Amino acid sequence: MTKITFVGAGSTMFARNLLCDIFSFPELRDVNVMLEDLDEKRLDMTYRLAKRLVEQEGYPAKIERTKNQKEALKDSDFVIVMFQVGGLEAYDIDKKIPLKYGIDQTVGDTLGPGGTFRGIRSIPALIDICRDMEQVCPNAILLNYANPMAAMMWAVNKATTIQSVGLCHSVQATTRQLAGYIGAGPWENYPFTEEEWEIFFYAPIPESINFYVAGINHQAWYLKYEVDGEDAYPKIREAYNDPKAYEADAVRFEILKHFGYFVTESPHHMSEYVPYFRKNPDMVKRFVKRRWDYYDICVHKKDALDAEIQSQIDGKEKIKVRASVEYGSRIIHSVVTGNQIRINGNVNNSGLVTNLPKDCCVEVPCLVDKNGINPCYVGELPPQLAALNRTNINVQSLIVEAALNRDREAVYHAVMVDPFTSALLTLDDIRKMVDEMFNAEKQWLSDF
Repeated sequence: MTKITFVGAGSTMFARNLLCDIFSFPELRDVNVMLEDLDEKRLDMTYRLAKRLVEQEGYPAKIERTKNQKEALKDSDFVIVMFQVGGLEAYDIDKKIPLKYGIDQTVGDTLGPGGTFRGIRSIPALIDICRDMEQVCPNAILLNYANPMAAMMWAVNKATTIQSVGLCHSVQATTRQLAGYIGAGPWENYPFTEEEWEIFFYAPIPESINFYVAGINHQAWYLKYEVDGEDAYPKIREAYNDPKAYEADAVRFEILKHFGYFVTESPHHMSEYVPYFRKNPDMVKRFVKRRWDYYDICVHKKDALDAEIQSQIDGKEKIKVRASVEYGSRIIHSVVTGNQIRINGNVNNSGLVTNLPKDCCVEVPCLVDKNGINPCYVGELPPQLAALNRTNINVQSLIVEAALNRDREAVYHAVMVDPFTSALLTLDDIRKMVDEMFNAEKQWLSDF
């Protein structure tokens, strides 16, 4: 049996979606799924849900659980990572303390003070997983969904020998959004309601679309976007003048206007990675019409999502087995069956993007087959895009330095060179804010 281990399986909703992705492939319905988490209650919920799923569908899959990480990893073929060290308690601190200083992070999981602190909490845990993998499943492929993605994968590639790839869905989602903006796809009513977003998340990319994307996670670039073989960039630029499209995506249309290319990540995320859009509340309202604060969403939807999961466990509501836009299951299917696919993955920059720093983490096209993840050579990005990427890579490099060496000064420096934070705060205020965050998060960062 192919063994797939979920680390951080207490993320029950995400685990459910990935399981449904996996079981959407007939060839993967007899896998051995091992669930691992330190939170016994959450682990038990995911275990009972997974058991209910295979019982509902009559799959021959084997479902197991354990709180022992090394036991979970033993003889694994694929390891899916989806944890968040500190959970919502730490995430609340990541958001609230910077907000006191005027740093309004919509998400705060990738860059800036929030992303930096999530990184220094999470990277050691990910390295521990890789160390165990080197001992008990050295040939397994690590599929990482945990943020801050680029810093996490950079650390893995620097400190371990494990074959790995970081996975995101921004390329898939944005590809379909662009199709809607230019009339090449069915989705035109932006911004989405929650119900529309769920449907959208499972809708296929139109077959007429061809795209080529490269850069870094949450800031990759559509170097090519074609519809029926024709360059669609003229239509994308025209969409700047469409009030509906612009209101939904003002940040990215402004980046397109001034830098020449459309970026993959949502306006909520992208506005955090540059100094142009969040200098004051009026600018936030101007460029991001609908607030989308991920921490608040997590808190307010938690009880409802748990109730939905419990209803499915009890058999009152059927679990829908369907494939989402996530790449993880497709990678597993490709490696197991040899059916070659192309994804956008976060991998080591071993000369793939020649005007970005060597050994940073880049998000580039990758071919996947029985040999695993095979990243594609990209060459040079347009210089203005590489320059913008490097402002983010500077922060990532210092997060990795801080996390691997438990270097407090590197934490200050990471936040000091962050494009958004440095546009608003003095150096002294940044140091004061970071000290306050260290004090509030000392239970996870005592070794600093």
